[in-house]
Amino acid sequence: MRAQKITLATLALVTGLTLTACQGDDTAASTDDAAPAASSPAGDDGGSGKEAAEETAATSGDTASDAPEGSGGGQINTGPCKTANLDISSAHGMGEGTLHIAFKNTGDACFLKGFPGVDLKADSGPGGINANRSDLATPSVVLKTGESTRATLHYPANHSDGSGVDITLLDITPPNETHSKTVPTKINVPVTDHSTSDEVIIDPVGTGKQ
Repeated sequence: MRAQKITLATLALVTGLTLTACQGDDTAASTDDAAPAASSPAGDDGGSGKEAAEETAATSGDTASDAPEGSGGGQINTGPCKTANLDISSAHGMGEGTLHIAFKNTGDACFLKGFPGVDLKADSGPGGINANRSDLATPSVVLKTGESTRATLHYPANHSDGSGVDITLLDITPPNETHSKTVPTKINVPVTDHSTSDEVIIDPVGTGKQ
């Protein structure tokens, strides 16, 4: 009877130790399995995620600030000015022997670059005097609607005792155009033995005092 009690007690002790060992192993296994998720991946992913978020925010901010204002609208069409869209007139300059030829844009924005063609015509007599080009550089002048620029015509003033020749009309062709407009004027050039046309000079548009 005592031997049986000892055996049962021993069995109970062994069983208890076995269960304790098994529970310890399960706990250790659970701890080991959970450790990777709580250690390096959490710390690394957390840092990378923050840096990625900051980088994305910075990139978005740069893109927004670099976007040009007013892009996609309000562009100016700067094609060559057409004769039909130019109001052309002439006026005497401050200096003797100078005539200012003005070009006012009445159409959409455009540009003028180069020398206008100028043909001086007398009120009587055949033919006319074609102005020669000066040696000045030719700037490009953009004209918005209503804006003007000009070119200066130089001609010999009549200081002779003779009556000279009265020029009453100018046939003016804008740069890069084939159509001209006739503008009234009133200048007098001398009649000399040499060709007067050599002394009639036109500057390009956009030069001189505007």
